[in-house]
Amino acid sequence: MSKIFVVGLGPGNIDDLTLGAIRRMEGGKPNYIRTERHPAVEYMKEKGIEYTAFDHIYDNEESFEKVYEQIVSKLLAAVKIQGEINYFVPGNPMVAENTVKMLLSQSVCQVQIVSGMSFIEPVLETVKADPVDGLKVIDAIGLEAAKVDINSHQIFTQVYNARVMSETKLVLMDIFPPDYDVTLIHNGGMGDREVIERIPLHEIDRSDNIGSLTSLFVPKVDKNVQRIYDFNDIQAIMKKLRAEDGCPWDREQDHFSIRGAVLEEAYELVEAIEEDDPDHVVEELGDLLLQVVFHAQIGHENGDFNPVQVTSSLANKLITRHPHVFFEKNVDNSDEVVYNWNKIKYANRNITRLSEKLRNVPRLPALLRSNKVQEKAAEVGFDWDMIEGPADKVSEELKEVLEAASTHGSGSLVVESEIGDLLFAAVNLSRFLEVNPEVALGRTIEKFTKRLEEMEYMADGMGIVMEEMTLEELDSLWDRVKLQENGDNQD
Repeated sequence: MSKIFVVGLGPGNIDDLTLGAIRRMEGGKPNYIRTERHPAVEYMKEKGIEYTAFDHIYDNEESFEKVYEQIVSKLLAAVKIQGEINYFVPGNPMVAENTVKMLLSQSVCQVQIVSGMSFIEPVLETVKADPVDGLKVIDAIGLEAAKVDINSHQIFTQVYNARVMSETKLVLMDIFPPDYDVTLIHNGGMGDREVIERIPLHEIDRSDNIGSLTSLFVPKVDKNVQRIYDFNDIQAIMKKLRAEDGCPWDREQDHFSIRGAVLEEAYELVEAIEEDDPDHVVEELGDLLLQVVFHAQIGHENGDFNPVQVTSSLANKLITRHPHVFFEKNVDNSDEVVYNWNKIKYANRNITRLSEKLRNVPRLPALLRSNKVQEKAAEVGFDWDMIEGPADKVSEELKEVLEAASTHGSGSLVVESEIGDLLFAAVNLSRFLEVNPEVALGRTIEKFTKRLEEMEYMADGMGIVMEEMTLEELDSLWDRVKLQENGDNQD
């Protein structure tokens, strides 16, 4: 079977060439080089070793992916004819070399790696960092924040021009402060040609030395200096709080004892969102996340599940319930997205009947739950066609409440039942008008509270105690507040 020897040229210095690399160069087999832009190629020129380079492909293709595909295609065509060839790449063949990954995934010929020093070693020597403390090597092309790890040293490759460096900076500055100390290493491991720049993060795209042999080193966060934490840190903190030498209160809690806090924190988050206060939203999101981490840690300690199972369950749900994103399935609008989500959810839970769907609605606050139940009924067509239907139903139920109160008296179970029917009808009207009844009622409560507060201020200004005012006087005060409120809204 034909064979390709993939040979590492090291980071750049000719002294870093391995004996194995030199033997392959001088062995008489056809030599191919991904790029001539590497100092070790000078050795081949000095020795008169013939080779074929692929630099011209970079100029003719519009993307790196196309470049790599072209190179691999030419290598496979060459080895088919020549039986055995050498393919030389910068650094170590197994570090940040996409063409090597592609060669290893094919079955046309054998591939053997001849190792070499990667660019990683010179970078670590320059910044004096130990990879045992945590190290990630990340391709900066198309960088996403999810790939960044604040608890590991990071080396970013492919930062070969100011544009890529600027895009990388923008992603990192969403996580790290602008003055975070980082290091640019240009021509790492190449002796006199090596250039080191220790600069703040916000300046990395201003360097005049950026080129194809540039790497960016971002050190792990020192928590004693920068108070930056990620999800793993929160899990570690919660584990510490629940440990024997942790907090007695946290250690005593179980799923049941803190279950109410989940609802409380969720409502406080909703309140922060309605206030349109980003800082408050951040705080309340953290409080709600605390409940997730707290329950996950309790479950782990009980041997019921671990945090990775929680995140995996969520990830799998997001993927399987969005086939239009992760699989080939088209949807026309957001309504169809919601329909497919529910359809997949019911299939996973083996729910087929309407009654089962209604029972599957969680025990939310009554307004929210009634809204959900009505949505399920509407899915099978049990719904009004026109707004007059739910509107007339509200009037009908109000009449029945008054009749029940007249016949059975206040506080009776019959009146309670009719009040429930009235509220259910009001929720139906709200749903028909595409208004969340829980949110609507919450806003009204807030409005009512503010109006009473204004009434109290007015009464204080008049030297009157509200408790001593007649109903007519209170109504008059209420009307004055409403009038003032309407005037402010017009302004």
